[in-house]
Amino acid sequence: MSTSFIDEDFLLETRQAKELFHTYAESLPIIDYHCHIPPKDIAENRRFQNLTEIWLAGDHYKWRAMRTCGVDERYITGNASDWEKFEKWAETVPKTLRNPLYHWTHMELKRPFGIVDRLLNPHTAQGIWDECNAKLATPEFFTRGIQRQMNVEVVCTTDDPLDTLEYHKQIASDATFPVKVYPTFRPDKAMMVDDVKWFKRYVKKLASVTSREIRTFDDYLAAIRKRHDLFHHMGCRLSDHGLETVYAESYTEREIKTIFQKLLRGTQLTPPQSLKFKSAMLYELAVMDWEKGWVQQYHLGALRNTNTRMLKALGTDTGYDSIGDCEMAQPLARFLNRLDAENKLTKTILYNLNPRDNELFATMIGNFQDGSIPGKMQYGSAWWFLDQIDGMTRQMEALSNMGLLSQFIGMLTDSRSLLSYPRHEYFRRLLCNILGKEMERGLIPNDMKLVGSMVQDICYYNAKRYFDFPEVPQLNGEERSPSSTKKGVRTSL
Repeated sequence: MSTSFIDEDFLLETRQAKELFHTYAESLPIIDYHCHIPPKDIAENRRFQNLTEIWLAGDHYKWRAMRTCGVDERYITGNASDWEKFEKWAETVPKTLRNPLYHWTHMELKRPFGIVDRLLNPHTAQGIWDECNAKLATPEFFTRGIQRQMNVEVVCTTDDPLDTLEYHKQIASDATFPVKVYPTFRPDKAMMVDDVKWFKRYVKKLASVTSREIRTFDDYLAAIRKRHDLFHHMGCRLSDHGLETVYAESYTEREIKTIFQKLLRGTQLTPPQSLKFKSAMLYELAVMDWEKGWVQQYHLGALRNTNTRMLKALGTDTGYDSIGDCEMAQPLARFLNRLDAENKLTKTILYNLNPRDNELFATMIGNFQDGSIPGKMQYGSAWWFLDQIDGMTRQMEALSNMGLLSQFIGMLTDSRSLLSYPRHEYFRRLLCNILGKEMERGLIPNDMKLVGSMVQDICYYNAKRYFDFPEVPQLNGEERSPSSTKKGVRTSL
């Protein structure tokens, strides 16, 4: 039995939307400038043994849905067999209607696996399992093969300052692999001072990795900078911070040096001392990014690890986080203003997790645009709980009304799953539908070349210009043209 679900015109409601997507957006390469794919998998061209390994392992989106449907933890993160876990996921999928998981599931079965003739449910599970597992055993479905199939041009992983980057070196040394894979500097752990014993161990590891003694705050910054330099040498051009909110407390140099000595002695900080230290570190890290011309990213608003019982049992990133409600405007304005006043504000992307903050973030970036480059300050794409139709639409509406959608650098996967690249397609279809409907209604010109050029910029060219990646040719304003297609055949993304 065939199904028309997720067909070639999925999400495209007008003639203009269909032409925008199929002619201008569909075949563009992917620049995935923020993800959590392990670089080891890419370096070793990992072969996944089955669909559970590549699709369910580490995917807390699916885990949350399965728990909501009453699936025992044994079939989620426990010791059940891979088939049993997949079987429970197949039972869950029909119950995810109207959750983005339903769309993502069937888009990911379509690409790269080519399954378009059935929906995933308990009756189709065995056939889909067998068909996908057979493909996973072939080189085209090893890690690098999937990235080639999905037309991926650049991947930016997310890496702690202490990471060896050995796998990035291995990937870079292989001239036969066309995808550029760069590290991203994620120094969150370098500011985790609320657990003093943990922080002291981190400082000790940093000292070992950098082969230098760390006895003062200046020593600590010098060691962090040494890792920052190494990341730059390895092609890193982005940092990333996952925070509830930015830290922008007032402090003196003397205070921070005293606080660091307390940390080395194992003394628990007071809440104000902790905030001052985090504020100092966030500022110093931002200055390092500015010195090298990096892009700094701030993912703000997640309330993490709310279930302490499950945190002890399973650890972090297992599906027990939610949207937070921290203050955003004042600390963010103070932080950005200090950097701007000192002429040390580098290119910046701000991501909010609470949708109440959409207009706040969309207007905040306008305060610090300086005309040096197009879209220096970016309101980042909807992420985590918001990367669905409503969330992405509301993000683009806020950016359109209070900024310039035309300067937007578009979508990223922000995923641990190698099968998440269709999220770029999801975004592109939604963007084209928004613009196509407005063309039909006469709200924007019914000029396909004008609007199509904007679509191509948002989906690919803006990001290609924005990031100063090594070995990725920079554009010099060449004219964009519709994607090449054969008559009667629409080229895949």
